Amino acid sequence: MTTFAYDEQLASIPAAVADVLGRDGIPSLDPGRPIVFTGVGTSLHAASVAADWVAQLASGRIRALAVDAHELGAGQTPLTARDQVVVISHRGYKRYPNAALERARKLGCPTVAVVGLEAPEQEADWTMRTCASERAGTFSVSYEAALAALARIVCSAFPLEGGAFADSLSSLPDALAATLELRPEPSLVEQVSACTAILISGFGPDLATAREAALKIKEGAWLWTEATSPELALHGTPAGYTQEMGAVVLEPATDDGGRSALLVEVLRELGLRSLVTCGPDGSGAPLRFATPPHPFLRPFLAILPFHLLTAELARLRGTDPDSLHGGRDPWTRVMTGIPL
Repeated sequence: MTTFAYDEQLASIPAAVADVLGRDGIPSLDPGRPIVFTGVGTSLHAASVAADWVAQLASGRIRALAVDAHELGAGQTPLTARDQVVVISHRGYKRYPNAALERARKLGCPTVAVVGLEAPEQEADWTMRTCASERAGTFSVSYEAALAALARIVCSAFPLEGGAFADSLSSLPDALAATLELRPEPSLVEQVSACTAILISGFGPDLATAREAALKIKEGAWLWTEATSPELALHGTPAGYTQEMGAVVLEPATDDGGRSALLVEVLRELGLRSLVTCGPDGSGAPLRFATPPHPFLRPFLAILPFHLLTAELARLRGTDPDSLHGGRDPWTRVMTGIPL
């Protein structure tokens, strides 16, 4: 069986998360001031999760935003000195996360950089380190480690509201390890591999998971995948669905008015080649993750079935989740030449 550095990175997630959770030196944010989380790609998805945590804990008292670092760094998104800015970037040297950090500092915003262990020193008021540089281009452990760092930052800022969340973090490494044992069935992998494109639907905070999952499948399995909310997936979008495509619907953790269930019915009636759901172990969903000890731990766990699926798709399809381009031209030349 082909093995990837990606497989090894996935196996390292529980230990990496435990390491971040056990460190001292948590940045101190003001719970009464707006917080802007920013990043690109995987880091933006982590930012979205963190912004949702703050919104839930603060019950709408403060503004919590997740903003693309390109838009923030280029000046598209308004920013004031009252905003606290958290910049997430695994390698710590890419253009627009650094531009976002520089803009925030010039405005006098309190700044936090969440970066990998090997990233260069950051021009931020506080820097929180996550994990070693990933050897696979399909990032996995850095996302989980960034979420762990963000969880500690958020819990520190909201100690009363986030008490139960903070207490649950100690159980996270075991839940991650349990989820990594829940591998997709070979028949499911074969069905998905035969599709021409994949739709992934997620409600509420699961939309960030769906977006991260779509990115992983594109990177690692070279299969076009799009993420959407269930409501958008029902509005006009069905006109573009084909029977050659597949779909994964994340079962909602909270009441979504039955829209995810309706989406499953619509997709089934249209006769998609592959249609599966993703949910907690014991829910009956073909893609499974361990039951979260706390609702805010769901993003850590719900992404892992998609990583496991991506690795198996890569083996079956002969793709390369480590280099992403697989040594193929023009992809190698073009992808390595893009200034990031």
